[in-house]
Amino acid sequence: MAEEEINEDYQEEIHEYLSAFENSIGAVDDMLKTMMSVSRNELLQKERIRVYMNRVKEITDKKKAAKLDKGAASRFVKNAFWVPKPKNESKVASKGKSKK
Repeated sequence: MAEEEINEDYQEEIHEYLSAFENSIGAVDDMLKTMMSVSRNELLQKERIRVYMNRVKEITDKKKAAKLDKGAASRFVKNAFWVPKPKNESKVASKGKSKK
C-alpha cells in the first residue's frame, strides 16, 4: 500500500515534467515556424542593414567624440616641464654678463 502511494506520486511528478517538456517543444515549434515563414533573403537583407546601421552609428559617434587640442596639449606639456631658475643663480649670471 505504501509502495502504491510512492508510485502514484512518482508518476504525478513524471507527468508534470513531461507536460512542461511538451510545452517547451511547442514553443520551439512555434518559433521555428515563424522563422521559416520569413524568406532567407529577407533575413540576410535585415542582417546586412543592421550591420550597416551599426557602422553608421560608430562613424557618427566618432564625429561626436572629444578631439585633442594640440596647441593646448603642447602648452600643458611645456609648462609641466618648466623649472624656475633659482634666485641666487640668476643674479650671479646677470652680474657676470654685465662685466664682460
